[in-house]
Amino acid sequence: MAKSPKISASHEPGGLIVHISGLLPSLSPAEQRVARLVVADPADAARRTITDLATAAETSEATVIRFCRSVGMDGYPQLRIRLAAEAARRVEPPDARVVGGDIPPGADLAQIIATIAFNDARAVEETAEQLDPAVCEQVVEAIGAAGRIDVYGAGASGFVASDFQQKLHRIGRIAFYFPDVHTALTSAALLGRGDVAVGISHTGTTSDVIEVLEQARARGATTVALTNFPRSPITEVADHVLTTAARETTYRSGATASRLAQLTVVDCLFVGVAARSRARTKKALEATAEAVRSRRVGPGRRRA
Repeated sequence: MAKSPKISASHEPGGLIVHISGLLPSLSPAEQRVARLVVADPADAARRTITDLATAAETSEATVIRFCRSVGMDGYPQLRIRLAAEAARRVEPPDARVVGGDIPPGADLAQIIATIAFNDARAVEETAEQLDPAVCEQVVEAIGAAGRIDVYGAGASGFVASDFQQKLHRIGRIAFYFPDVHTALTSAALLGRGDVAVGISHTGTTSDVIEVLEQARARGATTVALTNFPRSPITEVADHVLTTAARETTYRSGATASRLAQLTVVDCLFVGVAARSRARTKKALEATAEAVRSRRVGPGRRRA
């Protein structure tokens, strides 16, 4: 399996907070408590001594040191410096009532709208910032040369998988999406070298998607994982890993933010594939647009 290159302590794509958020599920419970404090308020964490941070996280100073190493830092002094720099460049919400990513109890609808809009926009921006162009290029090349592309996803990620399949199909690529796991498994069993299988899972822990991607890989297909967490189980069965940077909150598991982040990556891949064969793409888009033109209702026409 092609491993993603280790990210150095000073060059996390998209920033340290995005990096820590992506690693959070792979940390120990005590390290997760430290991580949540750091992600919630980088400026406050940067001001704390190691003793203060350990006390606030209800853990030991040794755990804080382990956390530093888990996220690529040499020690706590380096973490404080990086957090201070991160806090200085952090974009604040335009509405002062939008604090953090969660919606507080008693929030009115105006506050809910402002919070959702800010967090959805931030998910797209941070996903774009941390997306690795080199990995994207490898995936685009593989899809562009593929004899067949299978796209897998379940639940909310299934909508994104379906969208990607439809986009590829419209430009003449042989692409399939199967919402039923049994059908997906039988399809994956028929893949081979030169084919591509793309598995989409926000958490990276959806067993249906992991098993299908594993089946495709066993048959020789190139496998691609799109997930929010770079150390999640789905990455273990992927040749290429692409990550998003969406933060789900109390009321928003499977939220729009995660789908928007996934769709951002999907659009980057689609346009990358389409741009490699402009003439073929233009011809296919014109043909498919013409095929459905008669199904559109003009401004002067109403259905009975």
